[in-house]
Order: sequence, then C-alpha cells, then structure tokens
Amino acid sequence: MNQQIVQIMILIRDYDEAIEFYTKALGFELLEDTKRSETKRWVRVAPPGGGCSMLLAKATTPEQEACIGNQTGGRVLLFIHTDDFDAYYAHLQSHSVKFVGEPRDEDFGKVVVFEDLYGNKWDLIEPK
Repeated sequence: MNQQIVQIMILIRDYDEAIEFYTKALGFELLEDTKRSETKRWVRVAPPGGGCSMLLAKATTPEQEACIGNQTGGRVLLFIHTDDFDAYYAHLQSHSVKFVGEPRDEDFGKVVVFEDLYGNKWDLIEPK
C-alpha cells in the first residue's frame, strides 16, 4: 500500500496576484485555473519537474483571512529543494522576493529562508 501527499492548500487574498507571484517570482507552472463559481476558482501551481502541487485557495471568511501569511504561526511552512541554489537564489532576488537572513551552509546543505507574497516562510535548500 502506497500513499503520498500530492497537493497542499495555501490561503491567498487574490487569485491573479497569487498566480503572478508563484509563476513569475518562484518560477512555478500553472497547472490549472478552473472557474467553479462566480467567486471560486480551482487554481493549482507546482514547481517545474513535478512533485507536490499547491492549491491556491482564496480566503472567504474573516477567520481564513486572518491566517493568510501565517498558516504555521511564524514557522517555515514549505521546503523547496533545488539542484542549483545560486541560480534560483538570483532568480528570486531579481523578482524582489524577501529573504529572512543570508544563505548559509548547514550539515544538510545550503539554505536560506524567504517569504512568499503573503509572508509565509519557505526554506530554499540545495541538499548536499
């Protein structure tokens, strides 16, 4: 029996601004953008090369809106691996992505924390 996590949901404020950030700044692919109703869309993005996709879900209640950008209480939400840290780091910098600290070498590889459009924290890692 096999199981795998294939999709995660992240709360957003606006579909189009989120698509713009994740596809341009992070270089993700837009997998799907399907209108479900007048106010709801099914929007999925993923890094090139596959893996787990992200469902960009527009917050619809005050409780959900309060969680945008802080879905983990200030901890790192997502971890992205790359095989070319320096190139991806430069790409993120060229799109004005906000970094929390400087890149550093750890036992597991090279890492830096950055924030997405809404302030969720991500680890960018090039594993050793």
